[in-house]
Amino acid sequence: MAVEKHAMTSESAANGAAMAAVLGAGIGSFAMGAFVLASEAGIYAAPSLYGPAGGLSGRSTFAVAVWLVAWAVLHALWRGREVAAGRVFGWTLALIAAAAVALFPPVWDLLA
Repeated sequence: MAVEKHAMTSESAANGAAMAAVLGAGIGSFAMGAFVLASEAGIYAAPSLYGPAGGLSGRSTFAVAVWLVAWAVLHALWRGREVAAGRVFGWTLALIAAAAVALFPPVWDLLA
């Protein structure tokens, strides 16, 4: 039984679309942290899009919108390209860590 070998093409090695999704998630996470931190600092009051949830519904909706825009822009720029995965993962982890700090209530007290 013969095993067919496929040549690795530049198209099959492209990871740009996947890396766009990964970095887009980091940007969306950072946006959520920034919206919450700005809200807690009194700089920004998110609208209540769903009454029982209050301002959280506005903040989370806007963060999702930022994530979708970031993902779409990065996907358009990077699809079909080889992108350095290590750098993308590093930036994504840094953005998620910054978001986690911004979402930590004792940090909000430092703003007062």
